[in-house]
Amino acid sequence: MNRQGTHWRYARREDGFGELVIDVAGRSANVLTPEVLEELLALLEAVREDAPPGLVLRSGKPSGFIAGADVHRFAPLPPRDEVLAFIHLGQRAADALEALPFPTLALVRGFCLGGGLELALACDYRIACDDERTRLGLPEVRLGIHPGFGGTARLVRLLGSLPALQLMLTGRTLRARPAQRVGLVDQAVPERLLEVAAAELLRRPPAKHRPSRWARWSALPPVRPVLGAWLHRQVARKAPRRHYPAPHALIDLWVRHGGRFRDLLAAEAESVADLVTGETAQNLVRVFFLQERLKGLAKGREHGIAHVHVVGAGVMGGDIAAWCALRGLRVTLQDQDPERIAAAVGRAAALFRKRLRDPRRVTAALDRLVPDPDAAFAGHADLVVEAIFEDREAKRRLYAVLEPRLKPEALLATNTSSIPLEELATVLQRPERLIGLHFFNPVAKMQLVEVVRGAHADPGAIERGLAFVRALDRLPLPVASRPGFLVNRVLMPYLLEAVELVEEGVPPELVDHAARDFGMPMGPIELADTVGLDICLHVAEILGEAFGLAVPDRLRALVEDGRVGRKRGRGFYTWRRGKPMRHRLPRPDPARLGELQERLVDRMLNEAVACLREGVVADADLLDAGMIFGTGFAPFRGGPMHYAQTRGVEDLETRMHDLAARYGARFLPDDGWNRLRRQPG
Repeated sequence: MNRQGTHWRYARREDGFGELVIDVAGRSANVLTPEVLEELLALLEAVREDAPPGLVLRSGKPSGFIAGADVHRFAPLPPRDEVLAFIHLGQRAADALEALPFPTLALVRGFCLGGGLELALACDYRIACDDERTRLGLPEVRLGIHPGFGGTARLVRLLGSLPALQLMLTGRTLRARPAQRVGLVDQAVPERLLEVAAAELLRRPPAKHRPSRWARWSALPPVRPVLGAWLHRQVARKAPRRHYPAPHALIDLWVRHGGRFRDLLAAEAESVADLVTGETAQNLVRVFFLQERLKGLAKGREHGIAHVHVVGAGVMGGDIAAWCALRGLRVTLQDQDPERIAAAVGRAAALFRKRLRDPRRVTAALDRLVPDPDAAFAGHADLVVEAIFEDREAKRRLYAVLEPRLKPEALLATNTSSIPLEELATVLQRPERLIGLHFFNPVAKMQLVEVVRGAHADPGAIERGLAFVRALDRLPLPVASRPGFLVNRVLMPYLLEAVELVEEGVPPELVDHAARDFGMPMGPIELADTVGLDICLHVAEILGEAFGLAVPDRLRALVEDGRVGRKRGRGFYTWRRGKPMRHRLPRPDPARLGELQERLVDRMLNEAVACLREGVVADADLLDAGMIFGTGFAPFRGGPMHYAQTRGVEDLETRMHDLAARYGARFLPDDGWNRLRRQPG
């Protein structure tokens, strides 16, 4: 029997097994919509009647298996009953797949996420392609929800309570082999063996995977409340319930219904419907679309870069070189000090071992990273990245020597974090080839890269820069060449206000606690110590010169005393084994905490509005994206500009005038607030 639908097709294979293929029409990736799920339910009835000896579920797209439910269903704010109907539809489809009276197998290539994995869990077996593209996981918590198509119940049943909950609570994804080790897939095989493995498994179906005795024991009714309380405490360290309710709701579901499959399914659906319509989920869905927009900025563009030459083997330059080599590019690394190059290669080797695991691939990546202290290969590079220390004259001297050696079509990029490109381009014969590629530390973790457009930049060079950043699996943000660009420009007043508070006698621990309580991933004092107070001072002086920022005396005094932060073991904090030694403080008064948050956050919001007024970025959404992915600005708040509109522009202006009367003119609202007030929310 052959059946062809809009999104699904079914046919008997030559070996007699049935094959059900998902190929969602009009989409580059398979996503689950009501139409896709309804068609699946109808087709499963026909498959049941055909009664093949076994069924293979697979994707008809090269991009992957199934990316999950269509996130567009959750934005803008949908009616709760509509969300609940969609979730029930997904659960019915998974139930129908699970109820087929013959062995079923999900054959996974590429991504298998969210609702896609939930359908795969409804199959009897799973085989995953063992290559770099394969990822399996339930990342719904990153959207402010948890699995809703039966994943909470089926994953716990397959893996056991604690392994399943940890996978769902973190939202992390697994490659094929780790997924096999935990029991998420039955086999991880090379692509050439997928068909053979699938046919052999269906011919001789093995016993289904069962969790260990300990994993089953942890699901017993007396154990669940104790384990649940421990999980709540662990999760709350990074995701407090009031900011991120989804992981806590997931724990509560398991504690209450973990031993009753059908009850858990019913409660799962109601919980997701509640979460989707909440503020946190709506803002995290917004963040998802902001990320997709940044990815789309380079869509369809070619960079033509195969060889990257990096000048400067310090932490930033060395790590940029390592990341480029990890992503498959040939890289040459230049520095006057061979010991710095050696240290950079050592860090690169550690990164490659952690990311690649396979010794052969690690060796291949190291072979792509070539020390070049004398710049012998600079003339062969398609892109030269300058990552030396933040000094205008030093950079200009380097460019004057370097430019004559470059290929005509080569790009020259600076990793400067604060200096306008126009000030660096004065020595160049071809200033149009200079762009900024501002990476953030640590390079291997921070997603954002600011692509800086100078006054003389060739639009084609900017397009190549955007495409290059995306090819590195990073998020490109186009910004204008203004001192500090976007992220450092907005972040610096926030850091300086934190130092002002410490100078007034507020304990650093309390300042950091206030910021974390607002939702920032790290407090500003700890952040300044981590970045380096000497670097903070240098950038603050550049921005102070440009925008009239006052630099607190306390910051200068610490740097002059050699207390520059984590790298020297002493800054605002004393550091031991990479961690700040904090004094224990009494529980802060909520009103005092709110006042500290106002001073910190309002300085940031005011500078963000100034950047928007000056056109540093094209619009408020790009500004929000830059601050979320460049600084970790509380994602559940949707970004600083979104937060300002939600909080109320007029209320914020009133509050800033009040702060200015008490603490000084630095809190006076920027002129850009007038324009923002006239825009619809």
